[in-house]
Amino acid sequence: MRQAVIVSYARTGLAKAARGGFNNTSNMAMLGHAVEHAVKRSKVDPKEVEDVVAGCVAASGNVARGAALLAGLPVTTSGVTINRACSSGLNAIAHAAHYVTHEGANIVVGSGVDSISFQGGGGGGKEERITQMYPAYWMPMIDTADVVAARYNVSREYQDQYSLESQRRMAAAQQAGKFKDEIVAMKTQMKVVDKVTKAESIVDYVVDRDECNRPDTTLEGLARLEPVKGPGKFITAGNASQLSDGAAAVVVMEAKEAERRGLQPLGAFKGWAVAGCEPDEMGIGPVFAIPRLLERHGLKVGDIDLWELNEAFASQCLYSRDKLGIDPAKYNVNGGSIAIGHPFGMTGARLTGHVLLEGRRRKARHVVVSMCIGGGMGGAGLFEVYH
Repeated sequence: MRQAVIVSYARTGLAKAARGGFNNTSNMAMLGHAVEHAVKRSKVDPKEVEDVVAGCVAASGNVARGAALLAGLPVTTSGVTINRACSSGLNAIAHAAHYVTHEGANIVVGSGVDSISFQGGGGGGKEERITQMYPAYWMPMIDTADVVAARYNVSREYQDQYSLESQRRMAAAQQAGKFKDEIVAMKTQMKVVDKVTKAESIVDYVVDRDECNRPDTTLEGLARLEPVKGPGKFITAGNASQLSDGAAAVVVMEAKEAERRGLQPLGAFKGWAVAGCEPDEMGIGPVFAIPRLLERHGLKVGDIDLWELNEAFASQCLYSRDKLGIDPAKYNVNGGSIAIGHPFGMTGARLTGHVLLEGRRRKARHVVVSMCIGGGMGGAGLFEVYH
């Protein structure tokens, strides 16, 4: 039986949307950079890569194909871009693994990218029949997070305490250099706007670290933030994921092929599951996807050594964690998207690479990556860490 393993991982740093180092850099350029370095780290010949699968929400055309070419892969390497909202990067890795295990490919890249700077809202027209059937389908995700907080009694104080802990954990991890093995510096040209004159200029810049976190965050400061949707609501700029830009990629290979090449994989892809829920509480999708995933593999929550459950909003990730009975000490141990940022299509790929590296440091075996998905869904992936 064929087995898909992950032999390398590379990503950009994460930069603030509109104001950061990637505010003038395309999806294709960021993803091309991540793919190029993931392939270099794998030590495989670029011409051996059969396909590049990319998750991207704010895509313009087939980002994966363009990124493959920018990465220096030959024209014989194909590319496909998929969109399952915030799980797109994880879904791309699952797709790449399936291609290896069931279609005979030996080397495929799974990846994710998003430029929120270039997204500019939009999303196309609204289908009236869906609006009539499920009025909450088009509900902004921040509104669904408020629904979850109110419906499941996740207090503002609880959310702010969790958000502070996310900032604290990420700051400690960054200080300890835990992200250095992930990030490959990327030279960019950043747009700068003068605060007084509003004049725009372009400056040379290098994104070589994650730039979105706020290590000086305090509980008092979080408590002073006004809810985005007004009095009586819960979600603030401090307890929600940050809008940001970035890309990540992993090289997926058949296990025997990796062994033949003398490579030491980071870990193995074991499975992937999705589930649906009501659109107006889309944030709790992991509550349904994770049990489905674990049941299919004969595992329980207590069997998982490390969890990365995307922090789209504190309300939804807290509810999901507590509802499932996940140990907080094994959950988002180096902080999450509230601190580091959340380029929608990239996050699943970043979480996968990071949990495998952190799992190796902690001598974990089974690890899970999960997230809520716009429209009322959840996704979850199971990986085995190699040491």
